[in-house]
Amino acid sequence: MALIDIQNLNFTYPNAKERALKNVNISVEAGEFVVICGPSGCGKTTLLSLLKREIRPEGEICGKIYYRGKPLHQISERGAVEEIGMVFQDPENQIVLDTVVHELAFGMENLGYGILTMKKRIGEMCSFFGLEKMLHKPVNELSGGEKQILNLASVLLLQPKVLLLDEPTAQLDPIGAKQFLQIVYRLNRELSMTVIMSEHRLEDVFSLADKIIFMEKGQVKHMGNPKSISFDILKSKNASLHNYLPSLVRMYSYLKEDIQEKEIPVDVREAKKAIWHLLEENQVRDNRGSDKSCKTSEKPIIKVTDISFRYEKDMPNILDRLSLDVYPGEFLTILGGNGAGKSTLLQVMAGLKKPQRGKVYFNGRDILQIPEEERYLKIGYLAQNPMLYFIYETVEEELYKRAEMLRTKVEGIDQMLEKYVDLFGIGPLLKRHPYDLSGGEKQKLAMTIVLLSKPQVLLLDEPTKGFDPTFKISFKNILDILINTGITIIMVSHDIEFVAANASSCALLFNGEITSKATPTNFFSENYFYTTAVNRTVREKLPKAITVEDVIKACKGEKFTRAKFALC
Repeated sequence: MALIDIQNLNFTYPNAKERALKNVNISVEAGEFVVICGPSGCGKTTLLSLLKREIRPEGEICGKIYYRGKPLHQISERGAVEEIGMVFQDPENQIVLDTVVHELAFGMENLGYGILTMKKRIGEMCSFFGLEKMLHKPVNELSGGEKQILNLASVLLLQPKVLLLDEPTAQLDPIGAKQFLQIVYRLNRELSMTVIMSEHRLEDVFSLADKIIFMEKGQVKHMGNPKSISFDILKSKNASLHNYLPSLVRMYSYLKEDIQEKEIPVDVREAKKAIWHLLEENQVRDNRGSDKSCKTSEKPIIKVTDISFRYEKDMPNILDRLSLDVYPGEFLTILGGNGAGKSTLLQVMAGLKKPQRGKVYFNGRDILQIPEEERYLKIGYLAQNPMLYFIYETVEEELYKRAEMLRTKVEGIDQMLEKYVDLFGIGPLLKRHPYDLSGGEKQKLAMTIVLLSKPQVLLLDEPTKGFDPTFKISFKNILDILINTGITIIMVSHDIEFVAANASSCALLFNGEITSKATPTNFFSENYFYTTAVNRTVREKLPKAITVEDVIKACKGEKFTRAKFALC
């Protein structure tokens, strides 16, 4: 008997014309590691929310969900809370108390656990996660990765049988994401805990899964183990689905004409064995990377000089004598660990935070001396949390009210609004409430709002968070259009695969300063952890190859066509 059995499940949100879930049939065995993937808005989060009864969304539901042989709604309230735990995409949304120890105890206190039981469980959990040193630390001093670990530990203290994870690595740096996933994998393998995870970033999680479920428009389109689902998608007539596969699988498919299911590599170790001899067969003839050219002028558009910043007088500097030049037309990506100060640096560049030392110049002018209204028009800032930009009841109101405010300040605002609604595919969402959108859809709406001011410099904080692989290709094309119209882009990101394929330069923020700045090829090919799965696989034969495109070009030269290749 399956632990979770979903039969002919359909779900429709209030006032929605189409069903969010359509005839979903899924069976999950006890101890399985299941990954749900697919386009933004395909129903992944809706499905997970329906499995967690306490947060079930409002709407019309039909079909059956069985848990341990019983209809889910017949499970006791306490049993549902304890046995099915959930970790959300945004660490901030799940934390409710002020210190780590209070947060850990919160769930158990609400269920009436005894003091001795709580102490015993918290002690064991802190030992497992290494939380002893931060037990009495305020949660607002934790990094994003630490907050996500805290959320996971808080859920596990109730000793659930099922762990639901909704894009849990979306806001984690590459190293933090790997650490988080390895902890989840240990829980699955060592405790036989059933894990059901929705995820867009499949590079690290694909090889851990027992079962992959691919959804599209509310339906289950493909289901199987990593190798079988890769084979099915590669053999399908819909080439756009290839974008959802990890880069190693796609690289193998381009190099190998007659694909065998059992040979498909799903991690770096398998890829090295499967791909190295293919590189020799294809006669590697070019070892250059795919860096974009960036026309630099003598004068930077943004000049950061000797910046130091800290949030409180007695705290250490987040930014420490940091200097950085950004040139017109540049697409610079700033990378670094959670808590390194990347978001703070963007806010200082935007003039939203005043440094204790140093200055930021925009076209030679001290940014803090530029009037606020002028500054906000010329420098667009997209924060990590898109919800900060929403104040109206519908997407349509958000856009048209913003356009009305800018009508006397920005020329051609109506045509621009129409253009961005089309570019971001927002048309079908106009009557929806902004809070009802998926994570990726919220990002699209927030960025459209920011772009309506027609900025010269665009500061983006984790903009690809929540984007599915297909839209990342569209997003890359949008960024190209913006750069071609003269906009300079400075982006903070943990999405290494996207950055490697699209940025013109990369900078690493560590210990409060920019420790290196280089082209993506030089930056990633010289790193050990901050690099792509492709580079880890082929660097001994193609040291400068950081994307699938680089490898294919090296092997096939003029035979390679961009039309066949998915950029993200």
